[in-house]
Amino acid sequence: MPEVSLISALLVGLLGGTHCVGMCGGIVGALSLQMPANVPQWRFHLAYNLGRIVSYGAAGVLVGAAGASSMMLSDMLPVKQALYLIANLLLVFLGLYLAGLSHAIVQLERLGGVIWQRLQPYSKKLLPVRSVPQAFALGALWGWVPCGLVYSVLVAAMASGSAASGGMIMIAFGLGTLPNLLAMGYFARQLKGFMQHKGVRLAAGLLVAGFGVLGLYRLAML
Repeated sequence: MPEVSLISALLVGLLGGTHCVGMCGGIVGALSLQMPANVPQWRFHLAYNLGRIVSYGAAGVLVGAAGASSMMLSDMLPVKQALYLIANLLLVFLGLYLAGLSHAIVQLERLGGVIWQRLQPYSKKLLPVRSVPQAFALGALWGWVPCGLVYSVLVAAMASGSAASGGMIMIAFGLGTLPNLLAMGYFARQLKGFMQHKGVRLAAGLLVAGFGVLGLYRLAML
């Protein structure tokens, strides 16, 4: 797995903060209000996000293993090239979405609705959060909330060629999202105003789309 894949996943997570603020800002705000006053807030925020990243890593391992299995058919079908093509096309659409120029990627979120409907009742049982392990468990469930940003990177994890590589890509992506979501827990209003600024969204979106265009160029060269 090229190192550029990990760097790209990390940067997509970081630049995707414009989407995270809009989608997860309400969740972070609600969780912050429910924290017990006698425990430092940073422990809960860190536990939430570590649980979320663990779920991303697990999903990456699963899709990476599935991708590796499908590549056994590479003698008959160009599976690897097809997955790579889809992954980079999704990055382009994701970048356009983050820039506010397209909403096509939102359709991906509807695909994950079935899984979330089954997990959501368990999240209600963990509220209100009163301990760090409970926060970690809730974060692990939070990692399965339908999100077009996550699903786009999952396709790249599937194209990585192995369970380990898929897991590493998703963990890198999760670490990229960490600064925005941690900061959101403390500076929700200020961060939301900055990240939703049209210029910030446009710049972040075009950079993400640029990763996809670069990937498509490399594929064409091959």
